Amino acid sequence: MKASVPVLFLIPTLIWGSTWLAIKFQLGSVAPEVSVCYRFALAALALAWWCVATGRSLRFSWRDHVWLAALGLLMMGFNYLFIYRAEQHLTSGLVAVLFSTLVFMSPVAMRLAFGTPLAVRTFVAATFGVSGVALLFLPELRQAQAGGAVAVGVLLTLAATATCASGNLVAIRNHRAGFATLPATVWGMAYGSLLAATVAVVQGAPWAFDASVPYVLSLAYLALFGSVIAFGVYFTLLNRVGAGPASYTTVATPVIAMLMSTLFEGYRWDGIAALGVTLVAFGTWLALRPAGKSSSP
Repeated sequence: MKASVPVLFLIPTLIWGSTWLAIKFQLGSVAPEVSVCYRFALAALALAWWCVATGRSLRFSWRDHVWLAALGLLMMGFNYLFIYRAEQHLTSGLVAVLFSTLVFMSPVAMRLAFGTPLAVRTFVAATFGVSGVALLFLPELRQAQAGGAVAVGVLLTLAATATCASGNLVAIRNHRAGFATLPATVWGMAYGSLLAATVAVVQGAPWAFDASVPYVLSLAYLALFGSVIAFGVYFTLLNRVGAGPASYTTVATPVIAMLMSTLFEGYRWDGIAALGVTLVAFGTWLALRPAGKSSSP
């Protein structure tokens, strides 16, 4: 994909910022693990069809499948399962703030795994971004109550963040090993779906399917846009700019979600929320701004 970095950043941010509306229609008669399984199974089939139609091989060695499974289990499996469970204990706003700490975890993980230099600008940008998200959800944060359930939710969200950071590292490793992005994503989604199915079976979740129009349409949107397109573009961005800047989608996505809430749920902005968006925008610009010639690569 030859699109510019801003375009690669904008596409998954816009899509993932809107998927929260679609996810609402997934919660109900179908267990979350089962819905996650449906989502990524459908996404894997759709992307596999596209790869075959465009002449992309889906063949990998069994050794390669170890890394493809790692990608799927981390990025499309545990990541989503932890988040779904965390939102049973925390407000979505607190989950968004905690998950946005990925912008701190990813550069450190890149340093430990690949020796990537840690730039001061990266942490300054991350501080602006996370602070902006916190201001955006300040009313929800004020209402958060202390207690065991909240502690569980915090741990689950941080676990999701850590698995996502690890998944980013695996995606970069696979790219450097010569794995084609789209075929690798097909297998990652397949393994993520398999993990969700396994968890559902172990927990005894009923294998229901909601044939209502809202559930089916939201499932199709999550699979095709929220998974196939968003992950395909995100992995391209990840390979282009690295895990640190790419992880900034986690601080920009809540802004899009709040804009969607303004359109569909009557959310009203105040000065603090506007300041939060300003901080996120500045931090994102700082993180994605091309480094000067004298900067480290």
